Amino acid sequence: MILENTIRTAQTTHHAMGTVMTHKAFGAYAEDSLAAVCEEIDHLEGILSRFLPGSEISRINQSAGIKSELVSFETYQVLSKAVELSGNCPGCFDPTIAPLVDVWSTAKETFSPPDPASIRRALPLVNYRDLILDPWEMTAGLKRIGQSIDLGGIGKGYAGDRILEVYRQFGISSACSNLGGNVVTLGAKPDGTPWQVGIRHPRQGNHLIGSVAVVNKTVVTSGDDQRYFIDRQGKRHHHILNPATGYPAASGLVSVSIVSEESLRADVLSTAVFIAGMEQGLEYLKHFPHTEAVFVDFDTQVYITPGLRYHFRAGRGVGVTVLD
Repeated sequence: MILENTIRTAQTTHHAMGTVMTHKAFGAYAEDSLAAVCEEIDHLEGILSRFLPGSEISRINQSAGIKSELVSFETYQVLSKAVELSGNCPGCFDPTIAPLVDVWSTAKETFSPPDPASIRRALPLVNYRDLILDPWEMTAGLKRIGQSIDLGGIGKGYAGDRILEVYRQFGISSACSNLGGNVVTLGAKPDGTPWQVGIRHPRQGNHLIGSVAVVNKTVVTSGDDQRYFIDRQGKRHHHILNPATGYPAASGLVSVSIVSEESLRADVLSTAVFIAGMEQGLEYLKHFPHTEAVFVDFDTQVYITPGLRYHFRAGRGVGVTVLD
């Protein structure tokens, strides 16, 4: 017999948006909520992935320089937020970065850095101001042929916010989802303690460089350790591209984790701050209240913003500096 006050627990793992995702929920409708969460993620991937020919983003890319396309509320919301945040972090985030991503994807296959001329050709196509949005017609388009959108730096963040909405619709008050480096939490754990979100050590494989205790927060990490290739000369090239230069970001950081109340915002800021570097990144963060950060530099020294002073726990042997 199941007592009425027994907390049901459900957990699931699946592959979506190019990564492995895990979800855990507590509540009377925990199983139903996870089924709905997976369905919502599949729906969002179906409209936002540029790698699916029938997606709304693919239609926009195919019509670049020709016409705008009707889009759903979700796609319009992501694109409008992407444009807004691109303006907040100039030169460090741009949803029209796809031409550069494609140049580097080809390079990765050949284990050689791209020809500089190919980067020079792609750079003028990267400009978020060329993304034309009409809120009345609910359309989106790109000004020039050859331009294309890649939502890799914002799509999972948007999905994280939508997941929390789904949990709430099912009356869930305690849940945690890991979208491959993007972690969202709803409430605290059932026992009232915070969730402990681990942050990968960017240079030591399966180790953690630390963890953050959070309640009703999202933690998003961007680093150079997950996707990279080593060319024939032995040089390492990671996947986080600077939209201003066309090359992998070289800001002195190897990992940035953003702790925020909004998953989409954290997703964008983790990328933008990684590209900008710690000094400029801290300036960006001033515009976003209740947003904290964990920085890891080339020497794997850890720096945290003051709001994490009592919430960040360093890994064994890891030194931490609290920034003023």
